[in-house]
Amino acid sequence: MSLVVQKYGGSSVADAESVKRVARRIVDTRKQGHDVCVVVSAMGDTTDDLIELAEQVSPLPPGRELDMLLTAGERISMAVLAMAIAALGQEARSFTGSQAGVITDSVHGKARIIDVTPGRIRAALDEGHIAIVAGFQGVSQDTKDITTLGRGGSDTTAVALAAALGADVCEIYTDVDGIFTADPRIVPSAQQIARISSEEMLEMAASGAKVLHLRCVEYARRFSLPVHVRSSFSHREGTWVTDQPAPEAVEGAGVEQPIISGVAHDRSEAKITVVGVPDKPGKAAEIFQVVAAAEINLDMIVQNVSAAVSGLTDISFTLPKTDGQTAMNALNRAQEQIGFESLRYDDQIGKVSLIGAGMRSHPGVSAQMFAALAEAGINIEMISTSEIRLSLVTRAERLDDAVRAIHTAFGLDSAAGEAVVYGGTGR
Repeated sequence: MSLVVQKYGGSSVADAESVKRVARRIVDTRKQGHDVCVVVSAMGDTTDDLIELAEQVSPLPPGRELDMLLTAGERISMAVLAMAIAALGQEARSFTGSQAGVITDSVHGKARIIDVTPGRIRAALDEGHIAIVAGFQGVSQDTKDITTLGRGGSDTTAVALAAALGADVCEIYTDVDGIFTADPRIVPSAQQIARISSEEMLEMAASGAKVLHLRCVEYARRFSLPVHVRSSFSHREGTWVTDQPAPEAVEGAGVEQPIISGVAHDRSEAKITVVGVPDKPGKAAEIFQVVAAAEINLDMIVQNVSAAVSGLTDISFTLPKTDGQTAMNALNRAQEQIGFESLRYDDQIGKVSLIGAGMRSHPGVSAQMFAALAEAGINIEMISTSEIRLSLVTRAERLDDAVRAIHTAFGLDSAAGEAVVYGGTGR
């Protein structure tokens, strides 16, 4: 008997009929002889509705109370799903994140998992019950307060529980049939990927692909846990995220890695340009120390060649739009100390990334990518690379065109028809 951890996103449990459909799927898995632990997100747009309610009551709700409010969404999902399973004749027990043993740090709104002690979940499974766990939440190790894990927190909960329970697989159920070579809402001809390495999936998640959250992929890679991304609306095979070789490649000489796995995009970033920075040792360090002190993560960084006459240079970097004002305020306070002339803020940018482990051994990928964008008349503002990723920044209004141009240029378009997004969100 194997242990399967399944996670269902908000679109999969959006209403009563959806909950009953998911319950039938869970019961079918149990009847196949598997132990089943299920992690659920809040129903539909519940979390967004709760955030809106909080903002109507208070312009700046306390983090502790906001977490207490937001975790109600997943508790509703877990309870109604347990009821639906019971109506099908199977025993199910629901658990909050803290009851499931998800222990976090004390940062409200974006807590990180420190440990998982799933004693109560293991006991329920040993007694033959299906365990239903509220995703996205845990309990602080220090304060014992309820915490939330931020966006994608239910994915992370599922993988962390699967690792702690020693599960054979973590199945992430969403409203698309798996991971695609691009967002099927932008590129309807995107192909489904049957199998992808955790390294490539990490780069895709970090570059804006939303079907799996970055922390979830990091956790799965750390514990060598296979993740199976599938649709709760169909019974298609889905996509395996694993570093294990495909079964058909084990016996023979191996199957060559495709050059490109996919094209990801991100429209959630902004760009700050620090204008007129003295071109002296330590000035860049001062700028980024100020940003780091504000607890802001940066993505791409570009420094221009300094002007010979003035001895000044410009430094540009990208960061989440949500942190834009915080970064601008912090840098303005440090202007006199650092000695730069001014700041420019631009939130009308988009990032497109090309990802593929095969890029390591195939020259000419960047030339092909830039040629495709030139042919489409798309200007490039910033460039960043890793061993298996090539990212660039362009204007937000041309981002979709850039994704489609690159996808076509690398022969990723499918002739098999349009990809299906069942719930409309891609999650």
